[in-house]
Amino acid sequence: MTETTDAGETGHPKRYHHGNLVEALIAATVEIIAERGVEQVSVREAAKRAGVSPGAPFRHFRSKAALLTAVAEQAMDRLTAAVAEAQAAADGADPLAAVEAIGQGYLQWAIANPTHFQIISSRKLIDFEASDSLRSQNEAIRQRMAALLTEAKRQGQLAPESDVDLLVLASRAFVYGLARMAIDGHFPEWHPAEPPALAVRRALRLFISRIAGLPRS
Repeated sequence: MTETTDAGETGHPKRYHHGNLVEALIAATVEIIAERGVEQVSVREAAKRAGVSPGAPFRHFRSKAALLTAVAEQAMDRLTAAVAEAQAAADGADPLAAVEAIGQGYLQWAIANPTHFQIISSRKLIDFEASDSLRSQNEAIRQRMAALLTEAKRQGQLAPESDVDLLVLASRAFVYGLARMAIDGHFPEWHPAEPPALAVRRALRLFISRIAGLPRS
């Protein structure tokens, strides 16, 4: 799988021009990860890829973790947009349909953007707690899921004894696991019958139908 950089093409991020250094460094970092793995990322290597002096990035990123956190913030912005777009297309009167839409938006984005997904997923690579945007956007999605599942329970779509917090956790874990398996190449062994992008959508629909206990076409 390939991933599109900020330049709108694979493998060739924009080189720095005035006022665009941060974006150029992030694009260069994504390129390095996609080509050689996250272990090969350094602030100096990103500077080299972006076509600037080795010291230039340190005004913005004093460490590899800071640079990768910026990549994660970009990823979270794009993930949030993908989830919002998927929700907008869902049936607004059906809270479980909206929960499913969140998952489908997440899966579609993750499979299309494996490098960003890798960085945003690892708390060992980034400084999650230091980033207000990462924490707030992550919490916004969690709260939205909780609110939708609470409404689904109120409408009788879930069993009265359903634990909403555990359902939020289970839903997140299920979707994350599907994305991880697809990106890491596990589907040929576990589900060779259809392409991963289709299989994850069908699996999520099955999951939603089972937590509801109701047939969903």
